[in-house]
Amino acid sequence: MDGSRQDESGPVDEVGLVAGTEDSTPLQFAVALDEASYLQLDDVVVTVRHVPGVGPVLTSGIVTQVTARQEGASYGSDVFLIAEGVLPARTQEIAEVTTTRVEPEIYVPPRPGEVVRRARGNERAHALYFDQMGNKVPVGRGRDGAPIFVNMEFLDGTRGAHVSISGISGVATKTSFALFLLHSVFRSGALGARAVNAKALVFSVKGEDLLFLDQPNIRLDDDLRTSYAELGLPAEPFASAGFWAPPIPEDTTARPNVTGRTSGVEAFWWTLREFCDLQLLPYVFADAEDDRQQYTIVIHQVAARLKRYAEPFGDNGAVLLEGKVLTTYEELVNFLVERLTDEDTRADWAGPVTGTGTVNAFVRRLRASLRPLSSIIRADLAGGPRRAISTQDQQLTVVDLHNLHERAQRFVVGVVLAAETARKEEAGPGGLLFTMIDELNKYAPREGSSPIKDVLLDIAERGRSLGIILIGAQQTASEVERRIVSNSAIRVVGRLDAAEAGRPEYGFLPAAQRVRATIAKPGAMFVSQPQIPVPLAIEFPFPAWATRLSECAGPIQPPPGASGASQAPPDLMSRLPPEDDIPPF
Repeated sequence: MDGSRQDESGPVDEVGLVAGTEDSTPLQFAVALDEASYLQLDDVVVTVRHVPGVGPVLTSGIVTQVTARQEGASYGSDVFLIAEGVLPARTQEIAEVTTTRVEPEIYVPPRPGEVVRRARGNERAHALYFDQMGNKVPVGRGRDGAPIFVNMEFLDGTRGAHVSISGISGVATKTSFALFLLHSVFRSGALGARAVNAKALVFSVKGEDLLFLDQPNIRLDDDLRTSYAELGLPAEPFASAGFWAPPIPEDTTARPNVTGRTSGVEAFWWTLREFCDLQLLPYVFADAEDDRQQYTIVIHQVAARLKRYAEPFGDNGAVLLEGKVLTTYEELVNFLVERLTDEDTRADWAGPVTGTGTVNAFVRRLRASLRPLSSIIRADLAGGPRRAISTQDQQLTVVDLHNLHERAQRFVVGVVLAAETARKEEAGPGGLLFTMIDELNKYAPREGSSPIKDVLLDIAERGRSLGIILIGAQQTASEVERRIVSNSAIRVVGRLDAAEAGRPEYGFLPAAQRVRATIAKPGAMFVSQPQIPVPLAIEFPFPAWATRLSECAGPIQPPPGASGASQAPPDLMSRLPPEDDIPPF
């Protein structure tokens, strides 16, 4: 066969014929390869069958398996005789193809002997439904080196929303892919005019690597720029970014607890007044098993009483409660323990019919929260206008949690997400907020319930109507709440543990891809989206932004308006409200 012939769409690459030794169905067929041709996994092929009364029917598909055998060999040792020319035989390769599209939709099987060719250009775009994607977002390259896209309508809530990314920690590059996806969404043009109001909120739990996303990577060279350009993207860092980190424990200067980046990072915390007024106490008890215990009644009783009776005191967020001035979380905890263990006041704070055992269970867990939360719930610091975590004045917001205890991490994630959800509900339909959470199984585990899990479930089930898109990353999707995973329109899989790959949560992967996922190299992912029946294997380019201090191409320039900046641009400063009017989040 001549693989160099030309037609209107470009070179025709005929690779073989529909095999006659395997059953051919409308959904799957086999290709006997020409000796001079080859097919690899993930190649896209097309074949045409002429149907009487209908005309040509084009069947497109993706190669999901390739086998080779020597026809004529009966025993294992025959391969040596065949190699010496003693036995006549022929080596034959057979490619298994899973159908992706039939046009027109006449579902008839490709007939044995029909020519099969490698799909290129328009035929490839047709086979993978790229021609039907009005807004498409590049997510990497396929095995053939050409761009792979996902449909923006399954990201922005038009027809679906949310992304689930799974893979082994440190190998699957889940965070790197999530950031590349955000970069692609913001810079590919798929958002159109909505890009102005589109935001991203990123929770970082793995070191300070995400505190340099606004800095160019020192490894950025011409080859990397070309890789981005071929995907229609600029090889640039995130230009509009804000960074928050918790303050240094037991330090009253309000310095963020970071070491690698000394400027451009703001400290965040909640005052005791905010803690009481906003009824944040339930987020202190964010363990998955808490909601199954009776002491949750005490939580809501105490939270309601704090909101009702705590009075503001001073300028730093202290409260006056029953004649006592409270300025630290430790003082608040001690106050509550005193009231709940005193028989004369227990009924007022815990409820008249609450038993001693239930109150003691609450007190034990409240005391356990003292050390994790003391650095972020306090009224001994002077807060500026950027103390409160906000997504309003920059496109990308990074909240660094790695220096916090796991309990405090859950508190921050739960409170911030609840505040953003409430803000979006109040504002009504508008800009999109992409929320990236690593280690999602820690916040929304499969078993039990908690306030944070309730917030995440709310986002998963109705977030698309609010414009909140969840990008969740986890090592094991089998340990994440089923309703969150099932509501994710886009599912991405990197390197998997062999046992995890066999879980039903990965049933969307063909058998061959499940095996390949156990040996996938960093940067290789399988992307599943509703429009394409077969997940696509992709590789995405190296980050154009720094992922650690050593990768920064030059001196770190703080974002406008952040600590260390000489002066914020006038338009940004004009949008900052007076300090007294700053919302708590």
